[in-house]
Amino acid sequence: MELALVSQGKSSYIFKYCTLILLAVILSVIAGNSVANSLVNSMAQIDKAQVQPQSLLVVDTLRQREVPIELYLPEKSFACHVDQQCPVMIIGSGYGLLHTDYQFISQLFQQNGYLVVAIQHELATDPALSRTPPFIQTRAENWQRGAITVDFILQQSRQYLPEFDFEHVTLVGHSNGGDISVWLATQGISLFSESESESESESESESESESESESESNLKPVSSTGYADYIARIITLDHRRVPLPRNANITQLSIRASDYPADEGVLPLPSEQVTTISVVTIKDAKHNDMNDYGPQWLKDEIVNIISEHMQF
Repeated sequence: MELALVSQGKSSYIFKYCTLILLAVILSVIAGNSVANSLVNSMAQIDKAQVQPQSLLVVDTLRQREVPIELYLPEKSFACHVDQQCPVMIIGSGYGLLHTDYQFISQLFQQNGYLVVAIQHELATDPALSRTPPFIQTRAENWQRGAITVDFILQQSRQYLPEFDFEHVTLVGHSNGGDISVWLATQGISLFSESESESESESESESESESESESESNLKPVSSTGYADYIARIITLDHRRVPLPRNANITQLSIRASDYPADEGVLPLPSEQVTTISVVTIKDAKHNDMNDYGPQWLKDEIVNIISEHMQF
């Protein structure tokens, strides 16, 4: 989502986002460079008897990145077990919003027996989302970073929550969070080393004739795990930049607002006849309202569309 780039008229967005940034800075100062600091929560501290949302700060030691997540466990009545695993949904917020700003969707899945993991992608130390087109190039670093985070959280979760099915995951994302989800499904993940790329980027900068697409990333891939074949379903709320995968193995639903168009190629043309992709546009829906702060009628409509799609 591009809430930070679009006038919202809702000061609560800005206040909550600034609060998260301040919290991340404070935690960074407290923890220093020690990923073993006792103030940082980990997946090992999950209370499996707690139905209320649990806030965790999970540390990616390889990237020295502390990722806030919110965890929603289904009620005991669903009897999740290693031999009878319950499904998993991972949700990503729009740019400028918090991972906790989609309670109406997270609770819908939780109430239907899903483990829900809400991920905060943007941290205080991250560069701002690019305003310069072509976005498929200039925002690639943001989407790649987010895809790595989703994969990392998923791998961490499966270690401590074996009673849930992490082999057939549903991804839900609003705007930029949807772009991240789709990027993971189409591009996979790569791990990068910035230090190894510094000298390379300096030498590349000497050539002013180099195209933007060639020079847009200063990161050098050092390893790759390929595509995320554990994604069974993607639901996007008005994501606008990354083309949906034309992949018969992934069921997809894209719920569209009415005020901004998607970029060319993001949604399939009628002539493509892609049977695994459903596109539903909500009349009078605004891009920036597809979250907890939106009008109740819109949240109800989104819930109804998702429920029908998921057959809840």
